[in-house]
Amino acid sequence: MKGRILKPRTVYVVDDDRDVRLMISFMLNDAELTSRPFASGADFLEALEELKPGCILLDVRMPDMDGIEVMAELARRGVDWPVVFVTGHGDVPLAVEAMKLGAIDFLQKPFAERDLLDAFERGFAGLEQGREAADRRREARERIAALTAREAEVLQGLLGGLSNKLLADRLGISLRTVEMHRGNMMDRLGVDNLAEALTLAMEAGVEPAQSKPD
Repeated sequence: MKGRILKPRTVYVVDDDRDVRLMISFMLNDAELTSRPFASGADFLEALEELKPGCILLDVRMPDMDGIEVMAELARRGVDWPVVFVTGHGDVPLAVEAMKLGAIDFLQKPFAERDLLDAFERGFAGLEQGREAADRRREARERIAALTAREAEVLQGLLGGLSNKLLADRLGISLRTVEMHRGNMMDRLGVDNLAEALTLAMEAGVEPAQSKPD
């Protein structure tokens, strides 16, 4: 799932109890968070493709599809938005399972408003960090894509720990030509030194050349 975090920040409230959904929605609105309620996990999953990244408040005990099953389906779809589980039952094994699935918190009803809001603050902070990391990866890939084929080969070799001389032998070109491609590569990437170029390559997911030929 791609997209930027909604402004204002959105919490998807998934709970089969209408009164709970209303109470939490009022609480979130008072905290200047947008609430989007769903009466079941199935309804939430059906709408998922149209939703922007946000935090999820997920009730554990729901008919047909419980909260653990909903989170397992989110994981299967590759959706890693922050999840806060709530339950009216002091069920430690469920809490452990929820945390193993990646929930950021597990609160027992009745929970304190401050505990819930603190959990969402952590969740939105994590979403923002993830968005920034995704932006860095996208920018890195765009800059790497601007390299010529030979410059990309030189970068892969340097990422694999090859010296200029070994690169020249591997590519069947002169040492001077390797140095020329290396300089052009760094200019095209807009970096000042090799460390910056290698960091950019790793962020873009560039595969390093093997230290020995196959």
